[in-house]
Amino acid sequence: MTQHLDSKRLPRPRPRSRSGNGRVLAAAVLGLVTALCLGAIGGSEAAAASPTATSTSASTSASADRWSDRPHGFASLAGGTTGGAGGKVVTVTDQAALAKYAAAEEPYIIRVSGSIDVEPFGSDIVVTSDKTLIGVGDTGEIVHGELHLNPGTSNVVIRNLTIRDSYVEGDWDGKTTDFDAIQMDTVDHVWIDHNRFTHMGDGLLDIRKDSQYITVSSNRFSQHNKAFGIGWTTNVQTQITIDHNWFTGTKQRNPSADNCAYAHLYNNYLSAQVADGDPVWTYGNWSRGRTRMVIENSYYDGVQHPYQADATAELVERGSILRNTTGRTDEWGAAFEPREFYDYRPDPAAAVPALVKRFSGPQSRIGVSKSPPWTDMSGFSWKGARFAEYRNFGPGAALTADRPQMSEDEARVHTVADYLQGTDGWAPYVRH
Repeated sequence: MTQHLDSKRLPRPRPRSRSGNGRVLAAAVLGLVTALCLGAIGGSEAAAASPTATSTSASTSASADRWSDRPHGFASLAGGTTGGAGGKVVTVTDQAALAKYAAAEEPYIIRVSGSIDVEPFGSDIVVTSDKTLIGVGDTGEIVHGELHLNPGTSNVVIRNLTIRDSYVEGDWDGKTTDFDAIQMDTVDHVWIDHNRFTHMGDGLLDIRKDSQYITVSSNRFSQHNKAFGIGWTTNVQTQITIDHNWFTGTKQRNPSADNCAYAHLYNNYLSAQVADGDPVWTYGNWSRGRTRMVIENSYYDGVQHPYQADATAELVERGSILRNTTGRTDEWGAAFEPREFYDYRPDPAAAVPALVKRFSGPQSRIGVSKSPPWTDMSGFSWKGARFAEYRNFGPGAALTADRPQMSEDEARVHTVADYLQGTDGWAPYVRH
């Protein structure tokens, strides 16, 4: 018998460490310099002016989180989602390299630079566990292909990419192909952030078959029929956070959430819905099966059936704005309280259109190299120094080959004790 998850606030993220040897000296030094000197990979920008004066301060303060390089929501729980942190950093510009590193057994941070045309048309790029795929600025594109996460895949970050154009002419309902932008089956700990999905052959994003601990944030879904589906299971296990996404020029599944244990939607913007006169299958959000859904501070502009729920599902809505909408706005059941699982601070609904238009999709300042972490001295290049990073994946994390990551074996001999003892056994950290 399948049951809803009964836990309330789930465990906070624990460090994903394979060595178990604690903090290394190099990481400690670099972390201090990072905190003092560097910003996040994407930088920090003030939020766009909000439509009302009362929402300005809240929107501005919340903008600090828009460039975080760590996931929030359900993807941050039960160990967290770190992707390829601690692995080698590679830059790919062609399909062969992308496929090689994405499917590798070891962790990788894979920087996608420029447009990669996938052949044959509609083919999968398999992404395995412990990977970060990140577009370099707003240049990273995967064209005519799909990112696919097979059952059992865990700990994946996909950020700042455009995935587009596997649409088969004449197949508006996506019945002849299964060419999604991203498809995943029975996975856990995945963060999908700041991507653009458009004009694909079936769904844009399909999260299927008991996938857990997922966050989908600040993405742009456009020019499509079935945008974002969750479910394809009779079990009730999926926990998912969906926030600050823009659904524009789409028809249905924005998203459709079937048999989700917890679906938390906030600050999403639905606009310019495809209007083809369909009385049923043109809609915004749908809580289906036994889903428990909470919708907060979202904005629906020109949407038919903004949010609806099956009789067996639960849906709580609070604080959203409806403009030029028609049809169903169902609310029943208690659903759940997201703050019993994680902390968050939604923007005012009135600020959502401006914020989401500006910050959703690929950003030119995410995935690019920042200024050097060290400076040259007396004619000696900092690149020749002995500094290295270890499991640094926060603000200022390495995304270039000239900022080397230590391997697990190297880290074991660079603990404070090993690094300082030298030949005379110096141990200033020991209490006497």
